[in-house]
Amino acid sequence: MNLRGPLGYLLFPLSALRLVSGYKSFADPLIGDAGLNRRGLHVWRMRLAHRIADMRRGRLARLVPEVDRAFFAEHGFVEKRNLLQETDYAALVEEIRVLTAPARDMIEGNAVTRRIAVTPAVLARAPHLRLLLESAEWRGLTRYIGGFNAEPIVCIQTIFALSGGSRSDPQTKLHMDTFHPTMKAWFFLHGVEPDQGPFTYVPGSHRPTKRRQAWHKRRSVLASRKVTKGGAFRVADEQLPILRLPGRHTFAVPGNTLVVADTFGLHARGLSLRPSTRVEIYASMRPNPFNPLTFLDTALLPFVHGRKLQIGWWMEDLLVSLGLTRRIWKKVGRVSPWQRSGA
Repeated sequence: MNLRGPLGYLLFPLSALRLVSGYKSFADPLIGDAGLNRRGLHVWRMRLAHRIADMRRGRLARLVPEVDRAFFAEHGFVEKRNLLQETDYAALVEEIRVLTAPARDMIEGNAVTRRIAVTPAVLARAPHLRLLLESAEWRGLTRYIGGFNAEPIVCIQTIFALSGGSRSDPQTKLHMDTFHPTMKAWFFLHGVEPDQGPFTYVPGSHRPTKRRQAWHKRRSVLASRKVTKGGAFRVADEQLPILRLPGRHTFAVPGNTLVVADTFGLHARGLSLRPSTRVEIYASMRPNPFNPLTFLDTALLPFVHGRKLQIGWWMEDLLVSLGLTRRIWKKVGRVSPWQRSGA
């Protein structure tokens, strides 16, 4: 353990607390200790987090029909087509089409991701968006798969994808988001074609099988030696048979489709073979994986409700101003989800 010197001893309590949090970086002296990970520290955190998530999901089972729970248990995702009534769906698409609001962009590879935070002010102008977010299917699936009866981070997300190009996009490589169960959801406002960078997922890869645990143990030791970086491990498609996993499932789906997935499972954005614009209602949930309670949520505080994404951006602004991090989400002003930057 690299905790020598006065600073190391002062930081030890922080490192110890990180063990029972969602912190995943192997730069931490405890989480990134090669000797501890050879003895199974990373795998222990992963297994415990999954057991606690299973316990929380059991308490939330009433939110989701049994058929959806069984499908999720086997595959790691649930897909719901024709989620909204046709008139409600058409009205929602029109609401988003005419909407303008403050947005931020992030560039990865040859794709630009735009997000507009779904705040109380946005919902006041989009009653059919509120109808979606208050529907039993949306609330039930996001909370059950997320393992918390809590408000997820919600935004209107646009993927502006270019075909080809020389810049590598990490989102197109199969990866897990972190070592514990997490939730992401996409409600597609328009149909997604196979060549337009659709979401892809490896069915069954959300389960911490013995083979997956052995793979994690090897990867954690390599990460501790700084052979690899970070905790969002990636895997090549040709390595899936080693993990006894099938190939990717591609979500080339029509509009009015909801997909909710556990993103501990291996997933990626498909390759975009032609320029495309994909607009969706997107949600994510990643609270403390070691919290056994299902109901504690910062959105219970009046100011936080509906502003989780904005608060994250404000924190980034503060850290950038202090020189403690680099800018990831760039302000692009008040724009439409379909309006490319500079247009």
